Amino acid sequence: MKKIAISIGDLNGIGFEIALKAHSFVKERCVALYCVSPQNAERAAKKMGATLPKDFNAIGGEKPIEIRAGEIDANAGEASFASFVQAIDLVSKREADAIVTLPINKASWSAAGLKYKGHTDYLRDRVDKNAVMLIGAPKRYVAFFTDHIALRAVADRIALEPLSDFLVRFYKVASLAPIGVLGLNPHNGDCGAIGSEEAIIERAIKKANETLNLKAFEGAIVPDTAFAPKALERYKIVVAMYHDQGLSPLKTLFFEESINVTLGLPFTRTSVDHGTAFDIAYRDQNPSIVSYQNAVLAAINGVFTRS
Repeated sequence: MKKIAISIGDLNGIGFEIALKAHSFVKERCVALYCVSPQNAERAAKKMGATLPKDFNAIGGEKPIEIRAGEIDANAGEASFASFVQAIDLVSKREADAIVTLPINKASWSAAGLKYKGHTDYLRDRVDKNAVMLIGAPKRYVAFFTDHIALRAVADRIALEPLSDFLVRFYKVASLAPIGVLGLNPHNGDCGAIGSEEAIIERAIKKANETLNLKAFEGAIVPDTAFAPKALERYKIVVAMYHDQGLSPLKTLFFEESINVTLGLPFTRTSVDHGTAFDIAYRDQNPSIVSYQNAVLAAINGVFTRS
């Protein structure tokens, strides 16, 4: 069985609860290497009112912390970062075959003095600056030309060379066509009456296809129909211009089952597609484990499996 390094996420959130509840499912399919110290794992299990299984392979070396359910906390941020770094170390040394990450809290990372906003930012810095975030489920994955930037900055980022370069780079790591590319404005700008960015997007698509010498990309697609049934049938992947353009419809359709994948790395990294859910952490609210299960399966078997 493959060895999967599990980055445990923020211990004040729901990540550990999900890992523990899904442990039986996971251990039947892979060797799970939980990047959390035995002491913190015991504390988190006790906080849940549970007993840590003897075969829960907690191998982390981060310092012991107090579990403060549902709170932004520098110590928890530091511990979750240490867990993520350990997971990358394991796969880099070939002591693990892939990484699965549970959710971190960006505010806790900031409180810990970390310069990174999240997992993808750190991966780009440490492993590959061209890493691409992909989020989705078997029926639809979404890539993002821009991700964690202010909405007002998106239009300024849309330029011919950066977008065409992104599309070419994305196809080389995704290798699945056709890929739909969304426009930016309502009704695709209504021929320039609402906005002109679509003209740049269409030129970038043309240039990317010419560079690749195949029709890998289509568009610009009207954003408000990109998740309609016919579009879901045609496009396995779409490229969104900004974060919420892709995530809002995706999470409406596939909230529990969707996962986060980082492409363009020398190893496989998948993640749950939800946050720390501080409001329900350690409150016996039975958080869904479906996204985590799918992330583990994708790490083991590959991402682009058709339903």
